[in-house]
This record gives sequence, C-alpha cells and structure tokens, in this order.
Amino acid sequence: MRDLAYLTRLHREPPPLLLELEQHGLREGIPIVDRAAGRFLSVLVHCMQANRILEIGTAFGYSTLWMALALPPAGRIWTIDPNIERTEIAMSYFRRAGVDDRIEVINQPALEVLGSFPQRNLDIVFIDALKTEYTDYLEETVPMLKRSGIVVIDNLLWSGRAAAVPKSGDEPDTVAIRAFNKAFLNHPELDATIVPIGDGIGIGARVD
Repeated sequence: MRDLAYLTRLHREPPPLLLELEQHGLREGIPIVDRAAGRFLSVLVHCMQANRILEIGTAFGYSTLWMALALPPAGRIWTIDPNIERTEIAMSYFRRAGVDDRIEVINQPALEVLGSFPQRNLDIVFIDALKTEYTDYLEETVPMLKRSGIVVIDNLLWSGRAAAVPKSGDEPDTVAIRAFNKAFLNHPELDATIVPIGDGIGIGARVD
C-alpha cells in the first residue's frame, strides 16, 4: 500500500475532464477501470501508435477516453455496450474532449456484434464487460488482431477473489474469471501475461 501511495503522488494528475469523469463514475457506482489501468492503456496506445481499437464494455467511457486522448490523428475506436443511457453520458464526455468523431459507439450486446464485426487488423482489443462472457469475447476477437496486435483484459484478479481457494458457493463471475485466466495464459495464438495493475490486467500479443 505504501508503494501505491508513492506512485499516486509521483504521477501527474489526469486531465481535468478525465478526473471529472472518474468522479462521475465513482459517484454513480458505475464500474470504471482503475486510474493506473487507464494510464497503462494510454501508454500502450501511444507506444503502438494504435490506429484501430476495439473496446468491449463502454459504460461511462472512462477507459475509452484514456485511449482516445492518446490516439494518433487517424486513429479510431469502436466501443460496444448495449446500455444506451450510459453510453449517452460517455458521448457527452467524448464531445467535450473533442474526440467524438474518432469514436463509434455500438449499442448492442457484444456477442451479437462480434460474429459479423467487419473490422480486421486491429491494433488493440480492450475487454471489460460481462465476466461470464470473457472467454467468448477472446475467441471472437483474437482473429481480428493484426500480428503483434494486443488484447488487454481488466479485472483478472477480481478483487482477490480469483486467487482465493475455490468453494462450492463461489459466484459465477469468480468461477468464470478463474477459468478464463487459465485459458488466456495458455492460448495458442497469444504470448500472454497478467500483471497486478489495478484489479489485474491481462495483456496478450498475437503471435500466430
């Protein structure tokens, strides 16, 4: 905890609009990525000069905005979330940030979209949606990545529940995350790892 407090002090604060959106999400109880995870996504987009990003799970658009602010001039994000009320709030922040023309919101359940999603050669896929569907998201999106493209997944530590001794009464999300973590780290087309950033970030590069 001392190390985390030190890193929090050491980093610059995010831009004011991101801070406002962060507080909005926390106030409304809407799931958003940890700030450290947001910074991590920003660094990935910058270092890859990622032009083509697919996000599964928009909510209020906090992680989307971290990535959008790091996009190169021709960059584009497609973000999928069936909750129109939440994504309308997200779009209001995108407009205020001046990046709304780079972001397309798709208001359908992800598994209804991915089978016919036309984009290929994606640089980044970011997954942060229904935990019980993580394995399905992964199998649908890995073929969409370019070679050396990356898939990034949030919540793989699941607030410590993933590491706990399995019990018969474990919630479906916990069971699903444990199963996903094993499948992800052993995926034949990925060089994958899980790092203790935020609530646990998985990152896998397509190598096959």
